[in-house]
Amino acid sequence: MRRWLFFFGLALGWCHLIAQDKPLMRQIPDYSFAHFERNHLIFPGDSTAMERFYQKMDSVIFFGQGNVSIMHIGGSHVQGGVFTQQFRDNLLSISTDLIGGQNFVFPFTAGKTNNPSHFMASYTGEWTYCRNAVRRETDKRMGLAGAAVTTTDPEASISIISRERYPSDLTPDFDFNKVTVIGFSETENVVPMLSYDGSVIQGEYDEWQSTYTFQLPDYTDSICICFGSVEGEFTLTGILLKSGMTGISVHGVGVNGASVPSYLRCDDFERDLNLIKPDLIIFGIGINDAAEKDFDKETFKENYGELINIMQRVNPDCALLFVTNNDSFKRIKKKKYEVNPNGKVVQQAFMEMAKEYGAAVWDQFDVMGGLRSMQAWEKAGLAQKDKVHFTREGYKLIGDLLYNALIESYMQHVRQNKKR
Repeated sequence: MRRWLFFFGLALGWCHLIAQDKPLMRQIPDYSFAHFERNHLIFPGDSTAMERFYQKMDSVIFFGQGNVSIMHIGGSHVQGGVFTQQFRDNLLSISTDLIGGQNFVFPFTAGKTNNPSHFMASYTGEWTYCRNAVRRETDKRMGLAGAAVTTTDPEASISIISRERYPSDLTPDFDFNKVTVIGFSETENVVPMLSYDGSVIQGEYDEWQSTYTFQLPDYTDSICICFGSVEGEFTLTGILLKSGMTGISVHGVGVNGASVPSYLRCDDFERDLNLIKPDLIIFGIGINDAAEKDFDKETFKENYGELINIMQRVNPDCALLFVTNNDSFKRIKKKKYEVNPNGKVVQQAFMEMAKEYGAAVWDQFDVMGGLRSMQAWEKAGLAQKDKVHFTREGYKLIGDLLYNALIESYMQHVRQNKKR
């Protein structure tokens, strides 16, 4: 009986999803310089890992069971947050019951740099900042976030508000009741606490994971991390907000200027990755690698191989999705730029790695129009004058395009399973 109900529920879910196939897709403007008709996921090799991911999506979407964890990792395109957030909002708009149970964040504001757009962060006191993209030696260990903030100030605090501040009917509020602070101190006298609803909450310390976990009495959308006293220093490397809800979680991990070696320099990257155990990793690292004068495709692939090995140790079943670099230009002198030809080289590298690792590719480079297309995007108000970064509207557009490519591939999976 239970088996019959399972397949009956699955059939109903499939019929419902197929019936609203077109409404699931985001409407994309028509730009003559782009190749939006080629906006699809590409599988140069085996697609087994992505099929496993789609099966987990089935369980969450059709039966409300389990959780799907997605991580989008990159450089400034991800740190800004708009690209990742647009993709996330589109996924969660499939159903009102898909709000994920966790969100990994880092308070970049305390480092006096731009904060991701999907949460607000503020701070008091003095903090020093370091990031993985800066090659000079630092004595601060970094983890998944690729950044760290350190304080010796007794008045120091960091506040996080997870509620979205951009007007959108599709954007859900994310409440949580469990907070994990990742960080370390040289002395036992510096311990983070949560100031919540007029009281101070002590956390449970995990020495191996270097985390302090706080269980809140109620759901909330905001917290304040503070210290009773600071005799020494405390370094914060990440915050995980949890709700325990079933759904889809999309974590944005991005640092301005980060390349693949930047994340390989993070001593605690693998340890922290165990906290979110992604089912799908969207790799968007490459734009900064390709900007190097001595860029070499084989070295780029070798570095990526090391990073993928870390990911697969944490979750061997994790699906991989490579995002090719956007077209970009290099500034050679004031107001003069020349196209970066490495965009095509990186495109080929991702295709080769996708075949080797059984991954998918979203060919952003081709979809946006290929070599020199960034000039047209700038003229259309979709890219910034540096011809590397997008405007807010541009980031929202590529978020829609990535979502459409993924959901189109997922719908093909749904149709194929309906026929069986």
